[in-house]
Amino acid sequence: MADNEDPLVYEDEEATEQVATEGSGDAPSKEEVKGISIHSSRFQDIEFKPEILRAIVDCGFEHLSEVQRECLPQAVLGMDVLCRAKSSTELAIQIYNAYECLSKHMTTIIKVGVFVGGVNIRKDEEALKTNCPHIVVGTPGRLTTLLRTKRLNLCTLKHFVLDECDKMLQDTYMLRDVQEIFSNTPREKQVMIFSATLNKEIRPVCQKFMQDPTEVDVDDIESKLTLRGVQQHYVKLKDDEKNGKLFELLGVLEFNQVVIFVRSIARCMALCESLGEQNLPAIAIHFSMTEAERLSRYQQFNDSKERILVATHWVGRGMAIERVNIVFNYDMPENSDRYLDRVAYAGRFGTQGLGITIVTDEKDVKVLNDVQERFDVSITPLSHEIDLSSHTKICQ
Repeated sequence: MADNEDPLVYEDEEATEQVATEGSGDAPSKEEVKGISIHSSRFQDIEFKPEILRAIVDCGFEHLSEVQRECLPQAVLGMDVLCRAKSSTELAIQIYNAYECLSKHMTTIIKVGVFVGGVNIRKDEEALKTNCPHIVVGTPGRLTTLLRTKRLNLCTLKHFVLDECDKMLQDTYMLRDVQEIFSNTPREKQVMIFSATLNKEIRPVCQKFMQDPTEVDVDDIESKLTLRGVQQHYVKLKDDEKNGKLFELLGVLEFNQVVIFVRSIARCMALCESLGEQNLPAIAIHFSMTEAERLSRYQQFNDSKERILVATHWVGRGMAIERVNIVFNYDMPENSDRYLDRVAYAGRFGTQGLGITIVTDEKDVKVLNDVQERFDVSITPLSHEIDLSSHTKICQ
């Protein structure tokens, strides 16, 4: 997309005008409310409906994170929001689950539909025809297909949320899909865009989809807080010593669920097989699987049908499993960002966890040092006596 090219082409002006009048009245203008923030860590200080607050408590959320504290007040007031935060990414199915959880006390039933590639499209078409959802969660490719076949109608859409915009808007094909979806929505709507990175090239592209957005840049603040909630250790080993040490640790540590990250598909499959031979059954997720198969296995793990997951980095930017309290870097990630993506899963939802990284060479040592310096955390050598109380608080 050229710098001067307008990606927003609207075809249904009549529907646009109708939606634009729905929000009129005595509500404050965007200019009046922009920049409002709160100085509290409690969800109760945001003007949520009582049934939403009740669901938030039921889901186990107690305190506002940095990004929530900065974004939620603006979002509730209807402002466009452009936010950069390191830990903002989720899978479509996880977002769907969050909506289901947060709407459970609503007096009006809130129907949520999730539409992603790799699933029989006829099921999606039937769902839209017979049980049309209030909230649509989906991937750009599938949503574009449903729009082109006239199965999906967005003429009354009020909120447009784009996650992982660093991926969506830098890939030519995904950008075209996002543009097509966006052009089928009304002009007057709330737009919220989130990303782990917002470089100088992608920021102006985001702004073309928005109207005078509030910009929030959490930087590494939340990342540091997240990693400080995880007890982290490393162990130096030769590559052929990794399996023995991993089996030993899994035999003595108490865990709810464990994620083990490896660097390749071949190592993922081989390690799964080796774990099974040790009576430690594991499920594998890697990027050569179809999306449908990955989602199916993800759901099995999320439902606690399996306790050990072996994964390539594919799963690192999307997964959020409440019961994971130990993460192993069987292979060192390539940089500090990926280290954060992985180890943070041991400390999500306000819990405390354990992260263990295996170091084999100087390149691994460099990444480890970068992590400690950037996030201001201490990653210590793994001792024979691990403080179990630091990562077993959710083992009930």
